[in-house]
Amino acid sequence: MSSLQALCSGLPLRPLPKNRGRQAGVPHAPVRTPGLSPAEKQLALRNALRYFPRDVQNVLAPEFAQELQLYGHIYMYRFCPDIEMRAYPVEQYPCRTKVAAAIMHMIMNNLDPAVAQFPQELVTYGGNGQVFSNWAQFWLTMFYLSKMTEEQTLVMYSGHPLGLFPSSHSAPRLVITNGMVIPNYSSRTEYEKLFALGVTMYGQMTAGSYCYIGPQGIVHGTVLTVLNAARRYLGIEDLAGKVFVTSGLGGMSGAQAKAAVIVGCIGVIAEVDKAALEKRHKQGWLMEVTDSLDQCIKRLREARKKKEVLSLGYHGNVVALWERLVHELDTTGECLVDLGSDQTSCHNPFNGGYYPVQLSFTEAQSLMASNPAVFKDLVQESLRRQVSAINRLAEENFFFWDYGNAFLLEAQRAGADVEKKGAGRTEFRYPSYVQHIMGDIFSQGFGPFRWVCTSGDPQDLAVTDELATSVLEEAIADGVKASVKLQYMDNIRWIREAARHQLVVGSQARILYSDQKGRVAIAVAINQAIARGRIKAPVVLSRDHHDVSGTDSPFRETSNIYDGSAFCADMAVQNFVGDACRGATWVALHNGGGVGWGEVINGGFGLVLDGTPEAEQRARLMLSWDVSNGVARRCWSGNQKAYEIICQTMQENSGLVVTLPHDVGDERVLQQALQL
Repeated sequence: MSSLQALCSGLPLRPLPKNRGRQAGVPHAPVRTPGLSPAEKQLALRNALRYFPRDVQNVLAPEFAQELQLYGHIYMYRFCPDIEMRAYPVEQYPCRTKVAAAIMHMIMNNLDPAVAQFPQELVTYGGNGQVFSNWAQFWLTMFYLSKMTEEQTLVMYSGHPLGLFPSSHSAPRLVITNGMVIPNYSSRTEYEKLFALGVTMYGQMTAGSYCYIGPQGIVHGTVLTVLNAARRYLGIEDLAGKVFVTSGLGGMSGAQAKAAVIVGCIGVIAEVDKAALEKRHKQGWLMEVTDSLDQCIKRLREARKKKEVLSLGYHGNVVALWERLVHELDTTGECLVDLGSDQTSCHNPFNGGYYPVQLSFTEAQSLMASNPAVFKDLVQESLRRQVSAINRLAEENFFFWDYGNAFLLEAQRAGADVEKKGAGRTEFRYPSYVQHIMGDIFSQGFGPFRWVCTSGDPQDLAVTDELATSVLEEAIADGVKASVKLQYMDNIRWIREAARHQLVVGSQARILYSDQKGRVAIAVAINQAIARGRIKAPVVLSRDHHDVSGTDSPFRETSNIYDGSAFCADMAVQNFVGDACRGATWVALHNGGGVGWGEVINGGFGLVLDGTPEAEQRARLMLSWDVSNGVARRCWSGNQKAYEIICQTMQENSGLVVTLPHDVGDERVLQQALQL
C-alpha cells in the first residue's frame, strides 16, 4: 500500500509497480471505438510512452498497445495507485504551501471510488468526465503540487501537467484547460480520436476542474428544480402523494433519489446498471429497489394512495417504465405520474450514456464495441419510443422537462416528435429546466455555490452550516425582495435537511444555491471562523460550472437567452479570465460538459480561504465578479429580473458600471423599418 509521501514522489519506475490490470468488482468505463488508423495507433502509443524513460518502454509498450486494442484508450492501469483513494485531511499531504495540499485533497476526492463513476478509468461522472487522461498524469500532477511554491503556477493541458512556471503570489496557483479544440474540429468523431491519441480530454464540468463533491452537488439543484416545478406546473407547495419519474442513478443522476425524499414526493428512478443502483441503495440514497415492472407499479400505487415519501429504484430501462405507465393510463384511465424528466448521460448517447430498450445492459455494452452503427440505430429508435410514451402521458395532467443532458436534442436528431412550432433553435416541445424552472433563479444571481472543509472533520462542516444559516437569516431580517426571500428560505430548509439526510459522500462538502450577497457574506463568515480557530483548516470555495456566469450552453444554461447570443461563449471565457485576475486559487475552462462535446463552453474556479485578510479580499472581489458577470449578460439580453438585480448592485457598489439596454418599444416600429 502506497503512502501519500510516495504518491507525491513522482512516477514509480524503479522498480515498476506490478501490473494488476483492471480491477474486478468495480464499475468500468465502456469500451471506446475511436477508429484509429495504424499510423494513429502508433502515434497514440508514442504519446503514452513519452512519459517514461527508454529503459522501461520495452516493458510498457506491449501492455499499452493491448489497452488501446481492448479498451480504445491507454489508461496505464499498471500505474493505478495502490492506496485508499480518498480526500485525506489537508495536513497529511507533503507540500510547500497549504494551497497545493488543498488542491490534492480535491483531486483525490474526484477519484474516490465512493464518488467516482469509473475510478480506474479516472472518470468522475457523466460516463466520460475525466479527471486525467491517464495515470501517469495523475502521478506527475501530485509530484508538481508537492513541490509548488507561492511563486509558481501549474499549467494543465487537458489532463497533461505541462509544468510549473514562475508567477506572482497573487496569480492562480493552477490554470486548467480541457478540450480546447479548434471549433471546426470539435466534433464527436474527432474527439474520440484525439482522446485516444492522449492529446485532449473531456473534463465534463467539475471532474476536470477538481471541484466535484459527489452527488450532493446535484441533489440541491434537483430539490430546487422539483420544488419550483411543482409550484409552476401543479400550483402546489406540498408534494405529498405526487409522483416524479426519471432515469439514472449513476454519477450526478444518483442524486435524484435523495432529492425526491427531501421534497417529500414519490420518486421512481430507472437504472440499467445494477452496480450503480446497488451503490445508491447501500449508501442509503435509495429506499427500495425492484427489477419487476409489476412490483414497481404496485408499489407506486400504494405510495400514492398513502401519500408516502418514497424513492424507488427500478432496475430496468426507463423506456419500458414510460411505456408501462402509458399502458396503465390506456387500460385504467389513471395517469400515475405527475412530473417527469431524464438524467441519462445523453450528451454521450452512443458510448454508454444511453442504453437502448431493445437490449440488456450486457448485450448493449457488447454491441456498442462490436458494431457501433447498429448500436446507434437502436439508441435512436429507443429515443423515439421514449418520446412517444412521454407525449401520450403529456396529454393528461403530466409535465415533463429536459434536465440539460441533451435528451431532447438527441431525440430531435433521432427523429422523435419533439418539435415546437414557430420556436427558435433552442426550444422544443418540452422546456429545458433552465427555460421554465431555474432560469429566473439564475437571472437573480442564484446558483450552485459550494465549499469543502479540507480538515475532513464533520464538525468543521457543521460550523459552516451554522454560519451559512445565520447569514441567510440575518439577510431576511434586514429585508429582501419576496422572490429573493423565497430562495433564502429554500436554502435554509436545504441546509437543515442536508445535515439530517447525511448527504456527504467523499469530502466534507456543502452546496448551497446563493446569490452574490449571500456568497460573499458566507465566504467572509467562514474565513473569519478559520482565523478564530472555530474551523481547523482551510476551506475551498467553488461552484458547479453550471451557474449564473460559468457556462455558455444554448441547450441548457443560456437556453433562456433570446437575443441571438445563446450560441456565443464570451461570458464563460470572460468569467475564466476575470476569476484569475481577481484572486482565484485555480481556474478552469472546458469544452463540453452537461450537453456534450462541442455544445458548450464552461469554466470554474477554486478559492482557498485560510483565515487571512488577503483571503477575505480575494473572496469579496472574485465572488462579486463571478456572479455579476452573468447577471449583467442576462440583463443586456432583456431579462427584467436580471435588470433589476444589476441596477440594485450598481447602487450598492460605485465601482460597478454596466451598460443597460433601452426598451426598443413598439413592434410596429421594427416592422415599418424593415419594409423601407
